[in-house]
Amino acid sequence: MSDLIKLLSDAVANQIAAGEVIQRPASVIKELVENAIDSGATEVQISIKDSGKTSIQIIDDGSGMSPTDARMSFERHATSKISKAEDLFAIKTMGFRGEALASIAAVASIELKSKVEGDELGTHICISGSEITSQEPAACAKGSNFIIKNLFYNIPARRKFLKSDRAEYRHVLNELHRIVLTNSEIAFTFVSDNNPVFQLKPENLRQRIISVFGKNINKSLINVNTETSIVEITGFIAKPERTKKSTGEQFFFVNNRYMYHPYFRKAISMAYAKLIPEGEHPAFFIYFNIDPANIDINIHPTKTEIKFEDEQAIFQILNASVKESLGKFNIVPGLEFVENITRDAHLTSTTSFKAPNIPINPDYNPFENPTQNKYQREKTPNKWESLYESGKGKTPDDFFLPEEKVPQQIGFLNDVINEKNIFFQLKNKYILTSGKSGLILINQKRAHERILFERFLKLLETRRGVVQKTLFPVIYQPSPTDRAVLLEVMSELNNIGFEIVMLGSDKFEIRGVPGDLTDIDPLNTLDQMVYVLGEISGSAELVLHQKIALSLAKTAAFKIGKQLHEQEMQDLFYRLMSCANHNHTAEGKKILEIISIDEIERKLN
Repeated sequence: MSDLIKLLSDAVANQIAAGEVIQRPASVIKELVENAIDSGATEVQISIKDSGKTSIQIIDDGSGMSPTDARMSFERHATSKISKAEDLFAIKTMGFRGEALASIAAVASIELKSKVEGDELGTHICISGSEITSQEPAACAKGSNFIIKNLFYNIPARRKFLKSDRAEYRHVLNELHRIVLTNSEIAFTFVSDNNPVFQLKPENLRQRIISVFGKNINKSLINVNTETSIVEITGFIAKPERTKKSTGEQFFFVNNRYMYHPYFRKAISMAYAKLIPEGEHPAFFIYFNIDPANIDINIHPTKTEIKFEDEQAIFQILNASVKESLGKFNIVPGLEFVENITRDAHLTSTTSFKAPNIPINPDYNPFENPTQNKYQREKTPNKWESLYESGKGKTPDDFFLPEEKVPQQIGFLNDVINEKNIFFQLKNKYILTSGKSGLILINQKRAHERILFERFLKLLETRRGVVQKTLFPVIYQPSPTDRAVLLEVMSELNNIGFEIVMLGSDKFEIRGVPGDLTDIDPLNTLDQMVYVLGEISGSAELVLHQKIALSLAKTAAFKIGKQLHEQEMQDLFYRLMSCANHNHTAEGKKILEIISIDEIERKLN
């Protein structure tokens, strides 16, 4: 039998390594920008085309490389950061394993110009598929200039599984956010398809956060500063009113390195308990400074998952730090007292007390028919909190079916609706009503999302949204990232009833909102929508319409815990039944469940 085991060629080994380190264009940018920072750069320029699929250019003014170092840097495990195993436990640089450039060279074409300060000439080296095709002296500036072209050109299967340009662009932005937020003393410029996205100058941390996420975040930032023998925690958290349905403004950094840590995220969530609605996420920018010997950053190829020696202790310290910061700014709810209470009460033997005056209705008869009792509570007005009102409370006939036509549209529910349904609310979250076949249980928030989703999708298709002018126009100053998204979808938002006008290069004015959403916070709604729309994985009109309708429905739908009157529950039920799909949300989550009579009887048997 012939021998089966053999050594892989360097090219194949590098491609395997690239599969772990280089997953998409954002991975290339991460590795090269981190190398630039480690080289002592004070300014880094990033330029991409087609979200990095076609080309990526990184220019820095760091220390640069000699001709020998430039060639050696593309060999696997060639590094200037560590020399012995013990160095792995005292790492203070961003990169250290020497796999990044070798991995990139295995799956792309690379052109590098680099020069060390003091040298007359630098070096110009070209590599394709791990093969050095040329190297020669060249005139260039101090530092390094990398150009990466045609990522995954030699691995078609990998290139095929890259996402849309918008999705890959979002990944690039996420990586850049993580880098610029830990290096506020460095200037960064980012250009996409020849369009400037941001130009950040050296600044303090607070100003860097504002530069990245927009001026509106400034008033929400609360300082966090705690120092213990185990860890030093600094940074900022946001006031509870600045929450999002996504975690896009949540960042952890340890020793100036971004990390993903769900356990520590839970510590912050617990600190915000009862301060924010369920399903909402607070913004935070938390920086840990800890002895490198007490953490392990080499447990994952991308170095974003980090193991802590004193994880539980740090959890408690972080939770207490966030609570303390919220408390200092009077965010944590306290006891409320009646203002006109008498604070000084002196009782003596002659003190007299006056009996309280209790009003009594002499005509009250407990056996009287409640419907005839003139003191009964007034019935809830027949209105749907203006969510479905058009004009004087009328329902738009072009979207919602008349109630008498509902039963023909509700499919398998035809046999479960009674002529006179009674509705109950459970935990301010679920709606219960009886049917001929059993008990109908509805998730009220999901039902509302479905109704709004279909409504706004219809408005986007017909372009017939009604604008409700705001009493006072609101200024919206998005981050550079969100500005690009808003410009792309602004005309569609105006079609469904928003009135958004651009004021200058970085300001927008919200002058109106859809007529069905007069109770929303325009600024918060638009801010959350823009973030969700940034996740769109296609630019086709249908996909765009669905994403806009979904993001607006999720933003405007009931918050969990909203109390509804019986008339409102009834209205919600029939509106849901008139939807094209009343069983599932646009994201596929179940809206209702029917518990049959047989099942109820079995449980009570």
